[in-house]
Amino acid sequence: MTVRDLEICFSPAIFDAYADSDAVVVVVDVLRATSSICTAFANGVSEIIPVATVEEAREMKERGYLLAAERDGFVLDFADFGNSPFNFSPEKVRGRTVVYSTTNGTGIMKRASECHDVVIGSYLNFTSLCVWLEKQDRKVVIVCAGWKTRFSLEDAVCAGAIAHRLISGGRFTTVCDSVHAATDLWMAAKADLPGYIEKAAQRSRLRDKGLDDCLEYCHTFDVTDVIPVVRDGMLVAMMQGPHGPETPSLPGDGITETN
Repeated sequence: MTVRDLEICFSPAIFDAYADSDAVVVVVDVLRATSSICTAFANGVSEIIPVATVEEAREMKERGYLLAAERDGFVLDFADFGNSPFNFSPEKVRGRTVVYSTTNGTGIMKRASECHDVVIGSYLNFTSLCVWLEKQDRKVVIVCAGWKTRFSLEDAVCAGAIAHRLISGGRFTTVCDSVHAATDLWMAAKADLPGYIEKAAQRSRLRDKGLDDCLEYCHTFDVTDVIPVVRDGMLVAMMQGPHGPETPSLPGDGITETN
């Protein structure tokens, strides 16, 4: 198998410099969009339709879709629920189609759809995702959703963790300074990940709004094997089983609900 290139894009604002129609794009938005998406599929959601704008979200709600939507952490007044992974409980989402719109994460999922594949990354599906990426034999670009196009520490650390795993496996190489920076951040953070993330701006934003109950959960490795992937504008689930992607299991246990 050919050794492939690996790059990290620290902000959607510069994604055009990284876009490659032959690449697999991994979108990372640890707090909270990609963690919530992985949780939703682990709990049996049928599909998720990401939309970028409030107007699109409102239109989809008026068409009768179940809507999860927030801006700046607050649930939109016409949405069914917001962006916490604990909202995506089995009783709410199993077998359902959910329209999803967030401050940062969902917009880049649509923009990156010109690339070969767009998949969702988080700590929750870390090992399954990395194993799958190693099997694709393609360039990988990890995109950090950031905060309103700004650099986001928690996303960069997670991207660094993924990059470190992929490069250590010998199937990827890099000449990308962002990869070196992100892996250095991961090496600094890994001994005490929750403690390191205490300094992140998004951690403070969530705490100030009383929305930080999911912080530990969003930084937990390998809660699920599910790999969400964009197909025809929708997120659907793969799972990296012993023989490749397959239908995901529905763990659900221990994932509680909050507002």
